[in-house]
Amino acid sequence: MAHQSLYLLFLVVLSSISSHVIQVEARHLLDATLPDLPIGLPKPELPTLPMPNLPLPQPGLPTLPMPNLPLPQPGLPTLPMPNLPLPQLPNPQLPPLPKPELPLPMPELPKPQLPLPQLPIPLPPLPSP
Repeated sequence: MAHQSLYLLFLVVLSSISSHVIQVEARHLLDATLPDLPIGLPKPELPTLPMPNLPLPQPGLPTLPMPNLPLPQPGLPTLPMPNLPLPQLPNPQLPPLPKPELPLPMPELPKPQLPLPQLPIPLPPLPSP
C-alpha cells in the first residue's frame, strides 16, 4: 500500500514541475529579483592572438625510393655433413608366448523327462467338416 502512495506522490510532483505555468512564474520571479546593470560599463574584449604559421601538409601519398631489382636472395647456411657410423641396434628378444588352452567340452547333462499330464475326462472327438 505504501508503494502506491509513493508512486502517486511522485506523479503529482513530476506533473507540477513540468507544468508550464510554474516555469513562467519562476521566470517572472527571476526577472524581478535581478538588479539592473549599469549601461556604461565596457564590454569585455577578447585579446587578439597572433595566428600561428604552421606548415600545411600537402595532400597525396609519400614517395618512397624504388628498390634496385632484382633483390638478392639470402642464402641458407651450409653445414658440413658429419660422417658418423650408425650405431648397431640389438635384435629384440621376444618372450615366448604361452600356448592357448583348448576349451574343455561341455559335459552332457541328462534331460529330465516329465510325465505328460493325463486329463481325467476324455475329450469328445472333433466334428469333421
